[in-house]
Amino acid sequence: MNGERVLVTGAGGFVGPHVVAALMAAGYRLRLARRAPAAVPEDVEAVVTGDLAAPVDWSRAVDGVAHVVHLAGLAHAGPGLDESLYRRINTQATLELAQAAYRAGVSRFVYISSIKAQSGAFDGPPLREDDAPAPDDAYGRSKLAAEQGLAGVDLDWVALRPVLVYGPGVKANMAALLKLARLPVPLPFGALTAPRSLLAVENLADAILFALTSRCPARRAFTVSDREPISVAGILTALRAGLGRDPGLIAVPPALLRGTARLAGRGEAFLKLSGSLVAAPEGLLRAGWRPPLETRAALERLAASSGAR
Repeated sequence: MNGERVLVTGAGGFVGPHVVAALMAAGYRLRLARRAPAAVPEDVEAVVTGDLAAPVDWSRAVDGVAHVVHLAGLAHAGPGLDESLYRRINTQATLELAQAAYRAGVSRFVYISSIKAQSGAFDGPPLREDDAPAPDDAYGRSKLAAEQGLAGVDLDWVALRPVLVYGPGVKANMAALLKLARLPVPLPFGALTAPRSLLAVENLADAILFALTSRCPARRAFTVSDREPISVAGILTALRAGLGRDPGLIAVPPALLRGTARLAGRGEAFLKLSGSLVAAPEGLLRAGWRPPLETRAALERLAASSGAR
């Protein structure tokens, strides 16, 4: 493993720096594909490939690399964005890179897909990896189409489907919960006990390392999540513990909170975190992967590192 060169795309986002650090710590040599010139860590190569919205010549980027970790893509931006752009960036660019990797003799191609490729649900029964995929938006459909396209490439590929990722630098709903946890007042979320799967960014980086090894079966998609789901009440309890505080949670009925969130135009955001959606990493666990961080400990560490700002 040590000394093998890995091409990483999308290293500039929230997840990318954590993956880069984990790969370097594991002894890999890195080449980062960048949309535009940018600073990179010492002893790391960089190659400018341009914007994925247009066709990319990947030949220079994949020359001499053993593996590819493809993080780059168009994030889930909500309704209104042209579906063709999702297809261009998340599907076609992925398959162009995979074909180039095949021609270059790459050993393993790790594609970071999304749980949205399997389901668009925010609430419902636990998802299983052998459930028929049923994405319900352009983002999820583009991710699933990339997975299906990879099946037609003669390459050892692995698609990882992360659930909601959290960690240092996180934004959106998890950042909002962290902001709430810092408030020096009781919070009305004690009755939000429905379980929901989360994924520590450190666990995602470790799953990518595992996917690069022969221990991980190739040519299939895997759910990636922390081992145990957690509720909103549990998240806030862990975050406040990391801040050195008691939970301070009041059990207001969920229906009342849901109605208030809907009136404030935040009904969907509320359901994303409060609904019960469990997706266990069944296949990776069977293959021998063990998430290094437990959810509550990871959330406590996240809050502690953020301070009381």
